[in-house]
Amino acid sequence: MINIKKYAAIDIGSNAMRLLVCNIVEQEGKAPQFNKSSLVRVPIRLGQDAFTVGEISDDNIERMVDAMKAYKLLMKVHKVERYMACATSAMREAFNGNEVADLIQQEAEIKIDIIDGKKEAAIIASTDLHTFIKPDQTYLFVDVGGGSTEFSLFDNGKIIASKSFKNGTVRLLNNMVNDLVWVEIEKWIKTVTEPFDNVTLIGSGGNINKLFKLSGKKQDLPLSYFYINSQYQFLNTLTYEQRISELGLNPDRADVIIYATRIYLNAMKWSGARNIYVPKIGLSDGIVKAMYYGKI
Repeated sequence: MINIKKYAAIDIGSNAMRLLVCNIVEQEGKAPQFNKSSLVRVPIRLGQDAFTVGEISDDNIERMVDAMKAYKLLMKVHKVERYMACATSAMREAFNGNEVADLIQQEAEIKIDIIDGKKEAAIIASTDLHTFIKPDQTYLFVDVGGGSTEFSLFDNGKIIASKSFKNGTVRLLNNMVNDLVWVEIEKWIKTVTEPFDNVTLIGSGGNINKLFKLSGKKQDLPLSYFYINSQYQFLNTLTYEQRISELGLNPDRADVIIYATRIYLNAMKWSGARNIYVPKIGLSDGIVKAMYYGKI
């Protein structure tokens, strides 16, 4: 006898918004299965507004409201019984972020939680990371977003340290990350990983998923430092248009993927990691699992 629950998560990021609809299959004596039913991504780059002028523009507010109305209808036809919408650094930093959240609640009847970097890292870490993490190894989990990057160090299956930095792809695209932030990240990574001999990276985010897809590797195999470095050099030789036409990247991915690759590459270099695993997980997956297990 199986029981199926339908949960949904809305991730309002700095580069795009996502709706994940998930089937949770419950069977007696077995761990629940989380199966993706639908994923709808809308490229509304809120970070472009929030990080450059400090507020979300009228045009993007209108697009957000329309997207949220569409998400509401999609959840209705999927018969979603429970959902949660989380907004990250762009909504956090826009001075009209709360005002926009209130408007969306009125217009689309969707309540938005604007979460801080620490909670974002904790939600992502509540995904099925234990299925990728071997208890006797050390991992640095790196989630690169448009506005911030979350780092978590795991050893013996437990989080040792976690930190969020205001260094993300949309900020880098707009030349808004000074050298001091890079120095802080380098210092933090080297300090927390120094006691451990072998560190492996786990990468999360749309850009590393795209890099992994381009590699053609099987899901359970890692990418090497050499591969990430060679891809970084290769991407830099292509124009924005070539990255769209030759690699098949979305326009809102083609301009930020180089910046994301730089963050992963530096994290590998500073931690001494030779490999990076890329499980298909993100904030929306974490939201569904955190809701199911009563963590949020």
